Amino acid sequence: MSSRVRLVVVMDPIGAIKPAKDTTLGLLLAAQARGWELHYAEQKDLWLLDGIAWGRLAPLKVWDDAANWFSLGEPTAAKLGEFDVILMRKDPPFDTEYIYSTYILDRAQLQGARVFNRPQGLRDINEKVYTAWFPQCCAATLITRDMHDMGEFLREHGKAVCKPLDGMGGKSIFVLEHGDKNRNVVFETLTGYGTRYAIVQRYLPEIVATGDNRIILVDGEPVPFALSRIPLPEDNRGNLAAGARAESRPLTDRDRWLCAQIGPKLRDAGMTFVGLDVIGDYVTEINVTSPTGIRELNKKHGIDIGSLLMDAIERNLGARDFRNPSNG
Repeated sequence: MSSRVRLVVVMDPIGAIKPAKDTTLGLLLAAQARGWELHYAEQKDLWLLDGIAWGRLAPLKVWDDAANWFSLGEPTAAKLGEFDVILMRKDPPFDTEYIYSTYILDRAQLQGARVFNRPQGLRDINEKVYTAWFPQCCAATLITRDMHDMGEFLREHGKAVCKPLDGMGGKSIFVLEHGDKNRNVVFETLTGYGTRYAIVQRYLPEIVATGDNRIILVDGEPVPFALSRIPLPEDNRGNLAAGARAESRPLTDRDRWLCAQIGPKLRDAGMTFVGLDVIGDYVTEINVTSPTGIRELNKKHGIDIGSLLMDAIERNLGARDFRNPSNG
């Protein structure tokens, strides 16, 4: 394989990231270290013209420097299908605009590019709903618009986590106990008075001591360490964006069993870079849109998860035809 792979990254504004923690920057550093040619675009820079996927792309260079982490060249219009790799790293919310972007990336894939993660998989695998495909790996979970059913679930389990299906970073996550006088307003808020689906999960008390653990899967295989996000004493949320403390630990036998249940199916769906969220013995979310956490694990354990992903991409470039979604 030529060392001059041409890569396009689609991401949120690079000037606004936190470079010391940003996973996308870590991935780009790994790609650049291999001599790959980097090009930058935001969601607004993608379009279709007569069925051809285009992007307004800027040449990109990156550095592991908190004061000076990137430079951009002059953007020019280019056909996306003429590039080797497209990394879709736009953060949620996974809204209609995000879906439209995946259609453009579908066309780029059909026209020759390899897109990671696969656009069809991004549409099919909602990060909270897709846990339903692996009930053996999950605590009791209800997805509904019915506020009465949510109340009955809370009564049955005594304590539950309630959240929207399109959130990220700990936004709009509520922990309720049976008899909580705020429960009705929480259900009303999350469901829009019964007009939107929301998710309710049995509360897992292990989050207090061992945290919400992020396990990274690369091409279906787990990185050997989990990033443990320990909530603040005054908060229920195990999200770094919500102030949780970052620790890490080796994977347990249970973690590896969960990964063996889920990893191969995600790999076959073209989900090459995935984050599983595990509390205690159970998976609570399957993150495919823009998983994070590699910078902390790299620093703590002297590993390079970005390089593992580039290895997987090189294997996929050689072994798979991503223009045919039915092929592996």
